[in-house]
Amino acid sequence: MDLVNQYVDCFTYDGRKAGYFLPYPRVRAHPLPNAPSSVFKAQWLIDTSSTEGRLQQATLDLLSGSDIQFRRETRLDIALVKNHDIALVFLPAADIPTFVGEGRVDLGITGRDQVVEHEAISPATEDTGVEEVLDLGFGRCRLQVQVPEKGKIREAKELVGKNVVTSFVGLTERYFEELEGFGMEKGVVNGDVSGKNKLKTKIKYVGGSVEAACALGVADGIVDLVESGETMKAAGLKAIATVVESTAVLIKSKHSSNQKLVDLIASRISGVITAQKYVLCQYNIRRSLLETATKITPGKRAPTITALEAADWVAVSSMVEKKTIAT
Repeated sequence: MDLVNQYVDCFTYDGRKAGYFLPYPRVRAHPLPNAPSSVFKAQWLIDTSSTEGRLQQATLDLLSGSDIQFRRETRLDIALVKNHDIALVFLPAADIPTFVGEGRVDLGITGRDQVVEHEAISPATEDTGVEEVLDLGFGRCRLQVQVPEKGKIREAKELVGKNVVTSFVGLTERYFEELEGFGMEKGVVNGDVSGKNKLKTKIKYVGGSVEAACALGVADGIVDLVESGETMKAAGLKAIATVVESTAVLIKSKHSSNQKLVDLIASRISGVITAQKYVLCQYNIRRSLLETATKITPGKRAPTITALEAADWVAVSSMVEKKTIAT
């Protein structure tokens, strides 16, 4: 029973010790699975994003490539790792910086946009906040200011004093503070009359379907994530400024409960990222041209050169970045 209570303390999504985990976004509660006692010796877990498609599949592939073996039961957002004292919890990307930043978990995978948004609302201190370990290179997107394509607004500064809708209130407030030429006091929420310098721009929060705000007459402009730009175009919008560029990142708590294990996982993930960036290039060349050739294919550290039966020829094996190879 003590183990079950400890497990609940670690994983209950809404903070209540009720003996259940309430996985997002479902309402129905599920009993916790039986967990081996070894999990509780480490008492830490890795968060991965469960936002709809943007980061999830790439994250799962990354964990698989890092030999983190787990089986996720249907309708449960917790998975126990078979070959390490780790548990995985699948949460919305926006929640992950909070859990990691408060030291509740050791590692997380989320978007840089979510990390910066969290820090804009809750500035890091000596004891809270996250540290970026790796840029994972997938989930590339931009948080952009958008306005109706057929409208008269051409620059972001023209939105000052107007209605702006977003899911990223912290970053949007900070962006318009700069446009309006002043800084607001820490902790002052947009629209709070107690603020010494109140924003002229009216920033409103919408959790989803931000792109519909202009068409419905709620906003003159929006601040939203753009990947391919197809959703933006379909909604009749255009981007006029970029607030922040983002990719998926691996983040860690400032106070790890098991630094050795954190370093191991981070090292494995780094290895997978490196392997995905490079391909092995092999070719034979005359020894007299070797110096010129190795300047073109220097390898990650150095190329491997092997003598061939013909005295004036060698074989070269070199790691080359995929993006530099002609296709």
